[in-house]
Amino acid sequence: MHGYQVIQELESRTGGAWRVSPGSVYPTLQMLEEEGLISSKEIEGKRVYSLTDAGRNQVESQKERGRAPWDEVLGGGDETLHSLRDAALQLGAAAMQVAHAGSTGQIDRTVAILNEARRQLYAILAEDSAGGEQSTQPDQ
Repeated sequence: MHGYQVIQELESRTGGAWRVSPGSVYPTLQMLEEEGLISSKEIEGKRVYSLTDAGRNQVESQKERGRAPWDEVLGGGDETLHSLRDAALQLGAAAMQVAHAGSTGQIDRTVAILNEARRQLYAILAEDSAGGEQSTQPDQ
């Protein structure tokens, strides 16, 4: 696989829960190559990575321990935090759609909404730290 395919595969195997950035994947691939666990070669203008024999042995050793790395990401976790992450990602995606397809007026309104949402989120944190938990229901 090339680096982008590695990123897509990790996201796919975790149902989107683990979204790694190129800034973390490529240095990791370089480190794994330096350790002799993977090798790379240029194919059609892209650097493609493959497991070496030592890398395959490492994978088998981890399989014997019973869990793949992405299982830890998927295993358990706080469903509330997953919901928060999903909502934030969906909000970001909607904002990017406005950025790509919206008029100047729509973009300006979106910026105002996002700035107000940020202020409200910080206000929630201030409520909780100022003396007990407040209502978890959003203001309508």
